[in-house]
Amino acid sequence: MPDRPNVRFLDRSTPPHIFTLIVLASLAALSMNMFLPSLPRMTTYFETDYRIMQLTIALYLGMNAVLQIFLGPLSDRFGRRPILLWSIAAFAVLSVGCVYAPNVETFLVLRAAQAVIVTGMVLSRAIARDMVPAEQAASMIGFIVMGMSLVPMFSPAIGGILDEAFGWKSNFWAFAILGAATLILVWADLGETSTANFTSFKQQFSTYPELLTSHRFWGYTLAAMFASGSFFAYLGGAPFVASELYGMDPSVVGFYFGAPAVGYLVGNFISGRYSVTIGMRRMVWIGSTLNFAGMAIAVAVFAAGLGSANVFFSLMTFVGLGNGMVLPNANAGMMSVRPHLAGTAAGLGGAIMVGGGAILSAFSGSVLTQDTGAMPLLLIMAASAFLGILAILYVIKRDRELATAQGTHG
Repeated sequence: MPDRPNVRFLDRSTPPHIFTLIVLASLAALSMNMFLPSLPRMTTYFETDYRIMQLTIALYLGMNAVLQIFLGPLSDRFGRRPILLWSIAAFAVLSVGCVYAPNVETFLVLRAAQAVIVTGMVLSRAIARDMVPAEQAASMIGFIVMGMSLVPMFSPAIGGILDEAFGWKSNFWAFAILGAATLILVWADLGETSTANFTSFKQQFSTYPELLTSHRFWGYTLAAMFASGSFFAYLGGAPFVASELYGMDPSVVGFYFGAPAVGYLVGNFISGRYSVTIGMRRMVWIGSTLNFAGMAIAVAVFAAGLGSANVFFSLMTFVGLGNGMVLPNANAGMMSVRPHLAGTAAGLGGAIMVGGGAILSAFSGSVLTQDTGAMPLLLIMAASAFLGILAILYVIKRDRELATAQGTHG
């Protein structure tokens, strides 16, 4: 990984240490899936329907998408540091609110608001892009997400164990404690990295058309959206597959649920190690292809009547592997289209990506029944992965056309 300029750990007069960026991204990942093994017991506690509790995923992702529209411009306008500090503090307070929610409606609102912690994931990428050039940013983001990927590998298992030992509320107490600890770390270590100089929100939001009219920005964004769409569909449907179709206990669900994170760790290592030499576009294409290949195999196996819990979760490692290669490079690509709008691009691109994920998560959770089995979920995941391949092929085609045009006029 390239050397980062003038970094001293726990010195907020310098850019942040990579450890701090990993923690920021990790807390956002942790909040997304650690509590999922508790969904059946939360359903019983709030005396509601399982499909209502599944909305904790879709609503969280939907709010996540909305917030990202504003996080980029806010961080470009006011700086990365203050936006991060306020967001982490809000997350810790909202976590305590979830513990004391008197009914399911209040809980769903507070849970959706917890999506404010996505600031850590969005701005850790923008900070990396602030610090180093585009190809090196893809490598740095790969290392950040590789460290972060350890969290979703173990957090569902930890959440299931906490649930069985102390009840579902223990997961949200853990969120509050970890949020407070992260707030202290960011306050002590993270110096400002943004060099944007916008004088008003009108000026800042006026930059959106510059991004939205860029074909390459859309190509990278859609490649990220459809690749991650497979994973978000998994988040929406896998708890049902595990608990309702295969009758797993929360701790067992947590153990199996981390399967994609195993592949994600490997994929992000590959991104961190090889993005500079292989290039962003090729890495996104390879990752998208691996994602689709895994889901195509899963569809074929289940169609042949050979499906099982072990087969289902084992093949989910392909989703993680593909996403680990796609997301660091696609995110670096969308931010490199207009480098002076890195924060805005990270927020807007992330909003589109997660907004699509929220729709897929809600849809996949709604189509599964005891009669359908896991097949509808697998088909949704395979279709999303295939569209990701088409998106990055469009970017490659567009870049070749631009290169040809520049050569003609050179």
